[in-house]
Amino acid sequence: MIASRTAELSWPQGVGLKALPSVDSTNEEARRLAEHGEIGPLWIWAQHQTAGRGRRARAWLSSSEDLTATLLVRPRILRPEASLGEAATLSFVAALALADAIGFVTPKPKITLKWPNDVLTDGAKAAGILLEGRTDPKLGDWVAIGVGLNLVSAPTENEVEAGAWRTAALSQYGAPPAPDDALRILAFFFDQRLQRWRNEGFAGLRTDWLARAARLGDAIEARLPNETISGRFTDVDADGALVLETSRGSRRIAAADIYFP
Repeated sequence: MIASRTAELSWPQGVGLKALPSVDSTNEEARRLAEHGEIGPLWIWAQHQTAGRGRRARAWLSSSEDLTATLLVRPRILRPEASLGEAATLSFVAALALADAIGFVTPKPKITLKWPNDVLTDGAKAAGILLEGRTDPKLGDWVAIGVGLNLVSAPTENEVEAGAWRTAALSQYGAPPAPDDALRILAFFFDQRLQRWRNEGFAGLRTDWLARAARLGDAIEARLPNETISGRFTDVDADGALVLETSRGSRRIAAADIYFP
């Protein structure tokens, strides 16, 4: 059923694909290609990663039955007026596209988005995003948008760091798509969201992201390298920063690990 519906989704026009049986990291492959002049947009998909990683260099564990891929883009080619800061909001584009793709695959879970880079199904992490980039004076800034989507398997409690989020796989809700079909689904929805970002910037997607935001209006914790800030999650501002209302007033947070009490 999923396969027949997937066949109806066209691969985005003008978007390339590099499929690999194995690679150290799809984000690392994107970096290598960018530094050798690849313009993109290009999806890099690997059946197996030997050194997959998430934020803060944490290991990202997956099997060949899950989806690990990276989209390489040049933000200022897509949107000439985009600043490097606005390019960072492509993580929200990725989160919304993953939510769209999961919703296409199965209507069963409640899908929410955990700032800044996780997609939750029924409160458990089913997908993660890693955004990396670099300024290139010759070809323009490049951004690698890495995604990991748990289709069949998810790390167990023994495989993730202490205090990490519980995880989920789409197989909990029925037969998931094969990784190549999952990539086609994701690429289709990513292209739709990316076109809106191209035309409107983050402003065009911010309302959609907030509509799916996990724990919006609730008390949460933001853990920074040197402090932990507790407060009520009230907003994500125009630059994508988290806004917390604390006992000392409003606090804008550009980067942190978020925990729900």
